Amino acid sequence: MQAFVDESRRGDTYLLAAAVVELPNLNRLRTQVRGLLLPGQREVHFRRENTARRKFVLARLAEFGARVDIYRTDCRANEERARQKCLIHLVDDLLDVEGRRLVLDTRDERNKHDLLTVRTALGKRARDSHLLYEHADSAWEPLLWIADMVVGCYGLGGDWARRTASMIGSVQRLD
Repeated sequence: MQAFVDESRRGDTYLLAAAVVELPNLNRLRTQVRGLLLPGQREVHFRRENTARRKFVLARLAEFGARVDIYRTDCRANEERARQKCLIHLVDDLLDVEGRRLVLDTRDERNKHDLLTVRTALGKRARDSHLLYEHADSAWEPLLWIADMVVGCYGLGGDWARRTASMIGSVQRLD
């Protein structure tokens, strides 16, 4: 099991999304998602797509069998703490299913917060878990686009959330 993680914020709610992919499906899904690129496009990104394109991409992701787990919490006090709270729960869930890799969309100078949070969450289990974790630029890792598109649309609510329903594995409310 591998997880590809992106985030979104809607008002006072912080959303961390993990596209969860089983190893045998990794290359197939990566190829399918990469096939969604338009000519000249480097990545599929929620904020850069118009309404019709979002609908198309969501429909295709559902056909591909994409699965996304969402962790949500209040972020009024501190967005970074909200992220850490969600990330700790995600790491625990990955360990429960013997996850092997965690890929986080890069946040440049804030990556250090993620690395510390993951190390803390792993604690004494780090060696036994065999969980590799890293940051990647979403332009280079198409599986990050799944988390981005699904959490962006889920966060909008209404018809957009309905369109993501078949892809949502779980939603954990942490507040």
